Amino acid sequence: MKNHHTAFSPLKPICQSILTGWLIGSAAFAPTAHAEQQRLIVAGGCFWCVESDFEKVPGVIKVESGYTGGQTLKPTYKQVSLGKTGHYEAVEIVFEDDQVSLTSLVDYFWKTIDPTDASGQFCDKGAPYRTGLFYQNESQRAIFEASLAKITKEKPFNADIVTPILPASEFYLAEQYHQDYYKKNPIRYGFYRSSCGRDRTIEQLWGEVASKDYH
Repeated sequence: MKNHHTAFSPLKPICQSILTGWLIGSAAFAPTAHAEQQRLIVAGGCFWCVESDFEKVPGVIKVESGYTGGQTLKPTYKQVSLGKTGHYEAVEIVFEDDQVSLTSLVDYFWKTIDPTDASGQFCDKGAPYRTGLFYQNESQRAIFEASLAKITKEKPFNADIVTPILPASEFYLAEQYHQDYYKKNPIRYGFYRSSCGRDRTIEQLWGEVASKDYH
C-alpha cells in the first residue's frame, strides 16, 4: 500500500503571505461608493434671485438658469418675457445627495418665495414669473407633495399656497449673460432685488429671510 501524503514546499507559506497582503492592499484601494449627483428644477420668479439663493447652500454643486414648462422649443429670453411661450423662468440645481437632501432643499425653497401669489413674484408679474416644482420621477413627486403638506400645516400665514407641483419637461438653458448674473453684476442685481421687494415680502410672510446666510 502506498503512503499518500502532501508534499511540503518551503515556498508555499511565502506565497500565501504575499497573496494575503495583496488582497488586503487591494481592498484598501478598492473604489468606494460615491455620492450621487441629483437634480432639482424649481421656478421662483426671477431666476437671478433663485440662483443666488441656492448656489451657496452646502452640498449644491451648481445652479443654472433656464426655461421650462412651456411649448416653445429652444426659447429665448425675449420670447419668454413676452409671456406667450408657456415657459417659466426656472433653475436647475445640481447637488450631492450625501451632503444635502432633496427634502431639505425643497423645504428651503418654500421659504425663498411667496407661494401665495399665482400671478408672479414680488414686482415681477406674468406667466414667466410663476412659481413651481417640477418632478423628474415619482420619488421626487412624493417628496414634493410631502414637503407641501408639511409647509401647509406649519406656515405662519393664512393664505393658501398656490405653487403647483408639475411633471418636468425639457429644461432649456438661458443665455450666458443670465448665468451667475448676481456675481457678474452685483450692483445692478442688488438694486433690482432690493427695489423689487423680494426679501422684504419674504420676511413679512415667513418671519425671516431664509436665504440671508447665502447672499
